[in-house]
Amino acid sequence: MAIFKGAGVAIITPFKDNGDVNFEKLEEIIDFQIDNGTDSIVICGTTGEASTLTHEEHLECIKVAVDRTKKRVPVIAGTGSNCTDTAIYLSKEAQQHGADGVLIVTPYYNKATQNGLIAHYTTIAKNINIPIVMYNVPSRTGCNILPETAAKLVKEVDN
Repeated sequence: MAIFKGAGVAIITPFKDNGDVNFEKLEEIIDFQIDNGTDSIVICGTTGEASTLTHEEHLECIKVAVDRTKKRVPVIAGTGSNCTDTAIYLSKEAQQHGADGVLIVTPYYNKATQNGLIAHYTTIAKNINIPIVMYNVPSRTGCNILPETAAKLVKEVDN
């Protein structure tokens, strides 16, 4: 059974001229996407420049997205990190803020083994109760989730 259906949109993170996140503009972008038929909002992914945000900005973007959607569509929060503990922290916070799921990128730079990927995703999953979307973008991370690894995770991890 599909948890998320249709087409979701990866939201950009708008910035002011001084480099601060423009939360008012973020709300406008979210409303525009929902008003035009998107089926879910993906916040703080690659398109949202999550890796350039402070943890505080990252979590505030997630909170704004959840509060603004008002459950009109699901919110999938990008909470992946090269550090498993950081991914757990961000994922727990996203869950507490009301995100419907999390988007977890593979660890980057270190080129994790397939067993390392299984350990990474399994450890995160054990610490949250919302669905995980595995984000496989090897051209950016240098790490590829092989089909067998994804199948094993889907079989062994409930969320």
